Amino acid sequence: MATALRLPRWLPAVNRVVRVLSRLGLRLGTVHVLTVPGRRSGTPRPTPVSPLIVEGRRYLVAGLPDGDWARNVRAAGRGDLASGRRREHVRLTEITDGGTRRAVMRAFPAEVPHGVPFFVRIGLVATGGADEFEAAADRVAVFEIVTITS
Repeated sequence: MATALRLPRWLPAVNRVVRVLSRLGLRLGTVHVLTVPGRRSGTPRPTPVSPLIVEGRRYLVAGLPDGDWARNVRAAGRGDLASGRRREHVRLTEITDGGTRRAVMRAFPAEVPHGVPFFVRIGLVATGGADEFEAAADRVAVFEIVTITS
């Protein structure tokens, strides 16, 4: 398995298509568009993500913990999560507890099966089993999603 995680070259183009389809109101399975302010510019930065639910709580996994969207989330701590035309304001908190991170990662292949090939492609896991995902918990960023009601 590769030690340096790298995004596929086709990802920016696919992300643009997903954002357009979402703006048109189309729901794409578990895929949502997370928009957070840029950490330097403050400009809204949208990126497709797939939230998952573990023990009644919602989470996001950033396969590249130092990727732009993860760094923007850390800086802002909030954003908008959209699925089709449905939008909600959310608070995003990074999970540092190892047990919770492992539980979220172990659940990922079952909760977001279409996301497994992406993590295989970037070299985080080799085959995509739950044990592999759990073992990779220290190599990703995990954020809890909480709806802001006011």
